[in-house]
Amino acid sequence: MAPPLRTTGAIAAALSIAVLSYFLYNKTRSKASTRETHKSLSVKKAKNGLVAAIGNTPLIRINSLSDATGCEILGKAEFLNPGGSVKDRVAVKIIEEALESGALAQGGIITEGSAGSTAISLATVAPAFGCKCHVVIPDDAAIEKSQILEALGAMVERVRPVSITHKDHFVNIARRRAVEANQVALKHGKCNQNESLDVKQINGYISDVEKKGTIFSSDCKGGFFADQFENLANFRAHYEGTGPEIWEQTGGKLDAFIAAAGTGGTVAAVSCFLKEKKENIRCFLIDPPGSGLLNKVTRGVMYTREEAEGRRLKNPFDTITEGIGINRLTENFKLAELDGAFRGTDMEAVEMSRFLLKNDGLFLGSSSAMNCVGAVRVAQAIGPGHTIVTILCDSGMRHLSKFYNAAYLSEHGLVPSAVGLEFLGLG
Repeated sequence: MAPPLRTTGAIAAALSIAVLSYFLYNKTRSKASTRETHKSLSVKKAKNGLVAAIGNTPLIRINSLSDATGCEILGKAEFLNPGGSVKDRVAVKIIEEALESGALAQGGIITEGSAGSTAISLATVAPAFGCKCHVVIPDDAAIEKSQILEALGAMVERVRPVSITHKDHFVNIARRRAVEANQVALKHGKCNQNESLDVKQINGYISDVEKKGTIFSSDCKGGFFADQFENLANFRAHYEGTGPEIWEQTGGKLDAFIAAAGTGGTVAAVSCFLKEKKENIRCFLIDPPGSGLLNKVTRGVMYTREEAEGRRLKNPFDTITEGIGINRLTENFKLAELDGAFRGTDMEAVEMSRFLLKNDGLFLGSSSAMNCVGAVRVAQAIGPGHTIVTILCDSGMRHLSKFYNAAYLSEHGLVPSAVGLEFLGLG
């Protein structure tokens, strides 16, 4: 019988090479596949520029307030927008609609009168549309807001706070600046053909006289007054964005919504949208000192004759909160569907901001703090077991010189001292 062939070593070597080749091949394929997956994921996650990154902010559970009240208190983290506030949504909508209608020319100037946040948002997003920004801001607004605006490249005018009926109210000056920009553009042949050539009228304003001088250069391509208080693009930004996002993020399982109002766009649009989705969702206003909106909501009367706009000048220290509270009805606020209103105080807002910073790590601005005061008030009114949503409008970063300034607070008797939520009657 022939001796057996000695192939054991050869076979083993061949098998080893085969296994090694298979391993290396699959490892290479795995790496290639991983690279492709990462490439695919990065393409899917990438946003198309700054504007696409605005909105779809997270809805976060405010743990300390939820635990203290027995309700789920959720805050829409609008301070995470690129421009740092809820007003980014409004800025984009106003500019998009103005460009689409031809009221604003490509490369034109957007003017606005703002206590800060809307102006910052306009200055942030305007370059993304190839436009410029001119802002008129009351000089009692936190100085860092002006500094941010200038850093963003906006032209900034700080003016004395006066009644809205005064020709030199910051909103009325901003309105005139848009007229002036259009006059300059017309004079130098820079007007967009789609624009109205009647430069004496813009957004309902009739200019008094032809300006002899101008702050705008000869290459100006015209102006557009954003008019955040009356422009319903404000309402539409929240009706089409903020409201639907809240509904989706809660799965429709919410019982109440509350927010303060400045222009009224947020509280009006979100209340309208949510009530269309679910009639028994209760919507509320939280109103700061010096504002007449609470009386309008609860009593149907905006103010007494003595308090009417034009008969009194706004005291700069009616409230330490900025961007909320008003003594007139705006076109945006008129659309609100509210079930009630609460009055918040400056002391409550200051205490709330410190409480949230200490217990939740939330560094919030004055209007956000006031909204959280409102959320607790709603929880106390409707009882435990409910879901309440509010808006975290902006962070504390643009409120350092006033709302987070110990000396300023001391000067106005607003030094925080609470240990917990006793300032709202909670132990």
